[in-house]
Amino acid sequence: MTPADQDTLARNIAEAVQPMIQEDALPGHESQLEPKPDWAPRYPGSGRLAGKVAIITGADSGIGRAVAALFAREGADIAVAYLCEHDDAAETKRIVEAEGRRAIAISGDLGEKAHCNAVVAQTVNELGRLDILINNAGEQHPDQDIRDISEEQLKRTFQSNIYSMFFMVQAALPHLTAGSTIVNCTSITMYAGEPELLDYSSTKGAITAFTRSLSQNLVDKGIRVNGVAPGPIWTPLNPSGGSSPEKLATFGQKTPMKRPGQPNEVAPAFLFLECEDSSYMAGQVLHPNGGQVVNG
Repeated sequence: MTPADQDTLARNIAEAVQPMIQEDALPGHESQLEPKPDWAPRYPGSGRLAGKVAIITGADSGIGRAVAALFAREGADIAVAYLCEHDDAAETKRIVEAEGRRAIAISGDLGEKAHCNAVVAQTVNELGRLDILINNAGEQHPDQDIRDISEEQLKRTFQSNIYSMFFMVQAALPHLTAGSTIVNCTSITMYAGEPELLDYSSTKGAITAFTRSLSQNLVDKGIRVNGVAPGPIWTPLNPSGGSSPEKLATFGQKTPMKRPGQPNEVAPAFLFLECEDSSYMAGQVLHPNGGQVVNG
């Protein structure tokens, strides 16, 4: 991204201070977002995931779409697991197929165990196997006062963000073998905190602990588990109600790079952790966050 592009993005974000849709329609549609996030892989593929099959949750848009595009370029077939943004999911499926790979799109609530079982079953039935699980889907709701977080919202955020990861791993594990990999998406909010995202940040802390513990649980089976903790990334989640208008007006400007990141600046971290380049890494978290130094 050139300095001119960065300035344009910052101006456009500052102008888009009103959420596109109401919070109850999260995570939102990338097709409606302006400016559009950059999802396209930046380099030719080198076959690092040739012949593998990946489930990517939340792959209809944002980071998930960028990961799907990059994995397809590297040779993987993709199951796109998403909530209800059918237009975005269809576009991600088209992107994967344009890379010459197979793709299926599966909609439904990943916070429900039965649906997670169905996602894995359909993937194995239609794509033949399962080698990679990317737990990326999640939701967030801004609240200035902890007393404003309803019991329903608290349960829903944990169900979407951390219960779904337990359910997906439980469903996937019978199909994973030595050499398989799992990457969970946590967040900089787990390390730095975020005063208006108390429930969301708490789930991300749980995800990091889950990642480290699951890694130790599965490493003897030859299954590597790692995590990625993005900083502020330009996706539909924040302008669709995941951030307050005040936060959205300066989104990403507090990072050392003074801008939000793009999904295709995060996707390579997932690729590194899924391919043999990271064969001696397990239980670790990578931090594509615009230069913010955090412990972990």
